[in-house]
Amino acid sequence: MIDFGFDKLAMIGAVALIVIGPEKLPKVARTLGHLVGKAQRYVSDVKAEVNRSIELEELQKMKTQFEQAAKDVESTVNQEVNQASGELNSTWQAMGAPATGSDTAASGGASAADTDWARQPLITPPSYTRPRKNWRVKRSAMPNWYKQQQGVRHRVQSGAARVARHRPKGVSR
Repeated sequence: MIDFGFDKLAMIGAVALIVIGPEKLPKVARTLGHLVGKAQRYVSDVKAEVNRSIELEELQKMKTQFEQAAKDVESTVNQEVNQASGELNSTWQAMGAPATGSDTAASGGASAADTDWARQPLITPPSYTRPRKNWRVKRSAMPNWYKQQQGVRHRVQSGAARVARHRPKGVSR
C-alpha cells in the first residue's frame, strides 16, 4: 500500500498551496476529502458484499450438509421401521393370526370383541362451554367516573374542536 509519511504530506501540501493558491485550496481540500470518503465507502461496500457472498456460500454448504444428514437419518429410521414391522408380521403369522387388516376382511372378519377397541376414540374431545355473558365488554382497570373527574381524554377531538369547546360563551372569534 502507499506509505505517506508526514514529510511527504507536507511536501504535497506546499506544492498544492503554490499551484492552486490560498483562495481555492480549502475548496479543493474539501472536494478531495469528499472524494476520498466516497472511495472509502465504496471499498467498504464491496468488502461487505464479498463477505455476504462468502457467508451465503457457507450457509448453502451447511444447508446441503444438514439436508443430507436428515435424509440419512430418515433412511435409517425407515429401514429400522420396515425391519421391525417385518419381524412383527413374521411373529404374528407364526402365532397363526392374520398379518394385516386386509387379511381379516378376506377371512370373514374378526369378532366384535377383537375390533371393538379400534372403534373407540383415543382422545375424547372437550365439551363445549358457552362464553361468559359479557365477553365482548372490555373491562378497564380504571372506572369511567374517575377518568371524567381526573380529565382523562377518552374521545379524540381535533385542536379546533377542543378550542371551541373550551372557549367562553360570550367571546367570539
